[in-house]
Amino acid sequence: MDLEKPPAERPVPRAEGCLTVAVRLPVRIVVLVLVVPVRVVWDALAVGGRLLRDSVLRPAGRALSWVAWAVFVWPWVTLWRYVVVPAGRMLGRLGYVLLVVPAVRLYDRVLTPLGQVMGRAARGTGAVLARALRGSGAGLGLVYAWLLVPVGRVLVVLLEAAGTALVAVGLGAYRGVAWLTRYLIVVPAVWCYAWVLTPVGRAAAWTVRRLGRLVWMIFGAIGTCLYWTARILLVLPALAVWRAVLVPVGRVLAVVGRETAEAFGHAWRVAGHVSLAVGRFLARLLRLTFVEPVRWTCRTLLIPFGQAVRDTVLRPAAEAARGVGRITRRTLAAARESARQTLAAARESARQAGADVRRTLFGAPREPGPLPRPEPRGEPGAAAARTLGSRTTALTKD
Repeated sequence: MDLEKPPAERPVPRAEGCLTVAVRLPVRIVVLVLVVPVRVVWDALAVGGRLLRDSVLRPAGRALSWVAWAVFVWPWVTLWRYVVVPAGRMLGRLGYVLLVVPAVRLYDRVLTPLGQVMGRAARGTGAVLARALRGSGAGLGLVYAWLLVPVGRVLVVLLEAAGTALVAVGLGAYRGVAWLTRYLIVVPAVWCYAWVLTPVGRAAAWTVRRLGRLVWMIFGAIGTCLYWTARILLVLPALAVWRAVLVPVGRVLAVVGRETAEAFGHAWRVAGHVSLAVGRFLARLLRLTFVEPVRWTCRTLLIPFGQAVRDTVLRPAAEAARGVGRITRRTLAAARESARQTLAAARESARQAGADVRRTLFGAPREPGPLPRPEPRGEPGAAAARTLGSRTTALTKD
């Protein structure tokens, strides 16, 4: 079930004093008068900035980006795609052919057989060395068993005897030095500490404690005097000035500052509405005084006048210009044809004149005789078949 919020937890509205109420209205009026021009100028600059961004900076940025792409990026991409990549592939293929294939063949045909031969040689050498080492190991084992072991046992016995003697001598020397140290150094030092240094230290500690208490009392009294003097001369007047002057002035300044800040926010919002109304009024005034007359002038006067000029002047002029162009093209074609014929006639006249000159100087050329008649490729005729060229007797069949 829903529980209602107890009255003690509800937000209590902040109580406002008479100073707040008295300061609020004048401050809001003054701030509104100061903020409205600033907000109008700010909105005008914002609108101009958005217009400049949308109509100038953004297209310019896109154009610069395309220019930068075409100047800096596209050449490198083209170079990479059509030069570097094919060159790399060609170099890779060349490296494979010149390096990898010879290396593989060298490994397969040279290094592998050589390694096998060296492995066999190494195995044979190892076997020989192993046999040699086994023989030398057997000899060393005999030397160790019959020579080194008896010598080592003798040395161990000698070293044990010498160690026992050294231990006995060391223990005797240690006990003598310990007895002399105890009765010559430790006992006198303990007696001196117990009967001389302890009483002197206790007396010195008691004297230092008494002197410390005396110094503490003196400095405590001086500190207490300085504390009360500073409290009476500095702290109490400063506290009185803080409580009687600075706190009320600070509260007044805080109220004025808070109301000024709230007034600035309120005035900024009001100035925004005022700036919006002024902008709409100026836009409507501009539309009524400039845009609508220009639109009416264009729709009523300029467009019909332009259509009339187009129908009465421009189209006939264009038709006349096209007719003149066709006539000019035909005239130029006829002139080119006549010039071609004239040049052909001139070339033919020059050719005939050259032929007449050559005939005069060198004589007429030899007339070509009749061409020999080609022999038929089929069966020979009756006479030719009968005489075979008048040389042999014809062979006939019955």
